[in-house]
Amino acid sequence: MKTINLFFLMIISVSTWANDEKYYEQMGKQIQAVYTAKSTDEYQRAVNALDRIAGAEKTKWEPYYYSAFGSIMMATEEKEPSKKDGNLDQALAAIEKGKAIAAGESELVALEGFVHMIRLTVDPASRGQQYFGLAMQTFGRALGMNPNNPRALSLMAQMQFGTAQFFNQQPIEACETARKALGLFDNVLKSENPLAPQWGKEITAGLLQNCK
Repeated sequence: MKTINLFFLMIISVSTWANDEKYYEQMGKQIQAVYTAKSTDEYQRAVNALDRIAGAEKTKWEPYYYSAFGSIMMATEEKEPSKKDGNLDQALAAIEKGKAIAAGESELVALEGFVHMIRLTVDPASRGQQYFGLAMQTFGRALGMNPNNPRALSLMAQMQFGTAQFFNQQPIEACETARKALGLFDNVLKSENPLAPQWGKEITAGLLQNCK
């Protein structure tokens, strides 16, 4: 009986390893597709593929994260306000599904703040007051979960730069936040999760070009 049980445990272990290997392979391909997409059609194809992976892998938060990220990128490319909002609605829905799996994952919360930040750009005059505060609060929540999350700091710095520009002020606070973010990109040990987000360093370095 012990020999039979051991045999079945070995089968389950090999099957799980094979499934995980396939999952990482599929995810790596679609993450690269999102990172390198150059059109809304390319983003949408990657998002569709990630949504299919999410439907099959019901305990994984990463497909929802990258699906949301792809939808946000589509929103940044979209000119029509209603379509931009539609992309952001799609992103937020994916984030909520990811949070249902991994409620304490700061990357998902930082991405939620990114949604609010882009939502503001649809109509800054009418949305500024609501979405500025909502974005900054959400980035703060992400940093509360993980103070070393460079993407949350980088996105917060972008908001701070925008505020300084609006009021014609020196971006002292924004520069400090961006420097801290860049230091974390350079110095924080890589996550043990091979699918952990890697984007944001180049954006942060670009922000710092506005600093003396």
